[in-house]
Amino acid sequence: MDRWRPLPRALLPCLIVSVAATLLVGANAVSATELGIEGTRFTIDKAPTFLYGISYYGALGADDEVIRADLDHMQQARFNWIRVWATWAAYENEISAVDAEGKAREPYFGRLRDLIADCDRRGMVVDVTLARGNGQKGSPNLWGLEPHKAAVKTLLEGLREYRNWYLDLANERNIRDNRFTSSADLRVLRGLAKSIDPARLITASHGGDIDDEQLRKYLQFSEVDFISPHRPRNAASPAQTADRTRDYLRRMGELGRVIPVHYQEPFRRDYGRRQPEADDFVTDLKGALAGGAAGWCLHNGANRHNDDGRPRRCSTTWMAPNAPRSSE
Repeated sequence: MDRWRPLPRALLPCLIVSVAATLLVGANAVSATELGIEGTRFTIDKAPTFLYGISYYGALGADDEVIRADLDHMQQARFNWIRVWATWAAYENEISAVDAEGKAREPYFGRLRDLIADCDRRGMVVDVTLARGNGQKGSPNLWGLEPHKAAVKTLLEGLREYRNWYLDLANERNIRDNRFTSSADLRVLRGLAKSIDPARLITASHGGDIDDEQLRKYLQFSEVDFISPHRPRNAASPAQTADRTRDYLRRMGELGRVIPVHYQEPFRRDYGRRQPEADDFVTDLKGALAGGAAGWCLHNGANRHNDDGRPRRCSTTWMAPNAPRSSE
């Protein structure tokens, strides 16, 4: 057997440079912020944390300067997470990070990556949401399981190094229009996601309160990491949130698996005819906290009663190129 021989001295500087470069690349690939779950709570860098967020759906249409300023303002208001869609189009503007076949779509996939990286440096969490689209106002479509699977694969492989984001497989997947994503499809999509990135947190948001049968499926069949009910948007809803949250936790206990309850999309202005007041938002947030929820979002968006959607607020303020910044 050949004996080990020392490396020639002349090659040592090259080896040192090579090892240093490898270590630097590895260091740059390490996420600064790690999202996790402990019992019924989220954690950021292993510390239990309530996710207090704001909807930022059209972020990929904004330039870097605007995004930095927006994130600065969000952090000043103590928001620690944002919700962004990977499939978003409205008002003749298409800014989806993936196309109808689930493939990366530039420059928007790169913008999504940059946004997540900026939030990672800031200690912020990002909700990345997919949707099959309802066919309204030019919304993109991932119709069918195969393109949906491709989109999941694109996101998880392309954004794998960052640990500060989670994936909503299908926005309001239970709604019986083109958005509908069956529990069987969710199970396949979740299985694919975990095969690519086992530690990535996965959910699938639900329009309305979740009944017993659907809750059982989320826990035991689709096996999401947390539930994301979009509570009803009526006048009575804010005062009910605390009890609804306790009820979810109780029912999950009876089913033998208790996971976080995350309110990623509550009511908002200009959705129905009734305009919620500031006190409604405060009541809803306090109810989420009191009931034991893991997170809550200051949801906002376009005016559904105007054809042009104005005021579009931060969900769609930047859908139009060179649009002036909205203060609404």
